[in-house]
Amino acid sequence: MRIHTRNATFQQWEALLTNRNKRQRAGEFLVQGVRPISLAVERGWEIRTLLTSDGPGLSKWGREVIETAGAPRAVVAAELMRELGGKDEDAPELLAVVAMPPDDLTRLTLGANPLVLVFDRPTTPGNIGTLVRSADAFGAAGVIVTGHAADPYDPKAVRASTGSLFAVPVVRVPSHREVLDWAGGLRADGVPVQVVGTDERGAVEIAEHDLTGPTVLAVGNETHGLSAGWREVCDQMVRIPITGAASSLNAASAAGVALYEAARQRRRR
Repeated sequence: MRIHTRNATFQQWEALLTNRNKRQRAGEFLVQGVRPISLAVERGWEIRTLLTSDGPGLSKWGREVIETAGAPRAVVAAELMRELGGKDEDAPELLAVVAMPPDDLTRLTLGANPLVLVFDRPTTPGNIGTLVRSADAFGAAGVIVTGHAADPYDPKAVRASTGSLFAVPVVRVPSHREVLDWAGGLRADGVPVQVVGTDERGAVEIAEHDLTGPTVLAVGNETHGLSAGWREVCDQMVRIPITGAASSLNAASAAGVALYEAARQRRRR
């Protein structure tokens, strides 16, 4: 397939960048960047179409991605690739249209001592991506996004994750209730999972609370923190001590600190 005009097919791809509802209806999203595309292919995500520029020939990396993915390919005019790539300079060599996985908590592959991060009602796609990147770095088994929230498949979120979106399962659920039901199932199976919430007024400093066992760690949104529903069901509320003029930490920063503390405790144990 060759695309040299802003035809209906191009407009469908363009909508994946800007229109959440169309992404959801199509069940797919557009991936930009060498590392995210490489990880999507490496981790076995469904690649529906690979878009290549009609400019210079492909690099060794580009040829390897096309060969490994085995997906349908579209050759797109360089100026249109530049629009889809979100860059003002050179057109990207490759872009990928990738299928969304189901929002199913069984996608989380849990070991004997899982650490799972919850992001409650995030409003900024970039913060979701940053949080997913931290979850990947500190060994979390997955990220659960609850409530009315920004889209993890927004291009800003995908870019901010630097590919970790394809390495760490990210699942969206309507509220805390679905997470509690899932955690209840784990407990019924003999996994003593605790639910720990973070808040600047938490009763205990995070370093003083034991995070070495199976843990669901919940972080609230950028403006209001955790919802009342989450606060009521957490087994413990912890705080991150801060100093200076800052009134609070950015949500993604707070999640990174909390994840690091959990990883630190687990290494020491």
